[in-house]
Amino acid sequence: MKPDYSFFANTKFALQGVCALFKNEKSFRIELCIIIPALILDCFLPLSILEHLFLAFVLFMILIAEAINTAIEANVDLVTESFDPKAKIAKDCASAAVFFSVLFALLSWGIFLGKLWIEE
Repeated sequence: MKPDYSFFANTKFALQGVCALFKNEKSFRIELCIIIPALILDCFLPLSILEHLFLAFVLFMILIAEAINTAIEANVDLVTESFDPKAKIAKDCASAAVFFSVLFALLSWGIFLGKLWIEE
């Protein structure tokens, strides 16, 4: 039987997930060390509110992709301990999602910062 929905319990579970990411995933910690200063920098850029939101969004997409990647990897590890080609595909595709999110963020930030640099 599924337990009743509880906003506070569900929020607690989400925060436990963030703590697990921080504790167990070195890549998540590295990404945070880059994303937090970038978010602070974003606040000082002379951009429209939509441009600020977009730049913040692409950074949060990296963290979202990393969380999904970690969840997929943990599930694959739970199901099989030995090497399986399908497990490798699942893990590699989840890692590709993180890679694509990082590329998209770099491209987006590069375009916006380049635009600001050219305008000056």
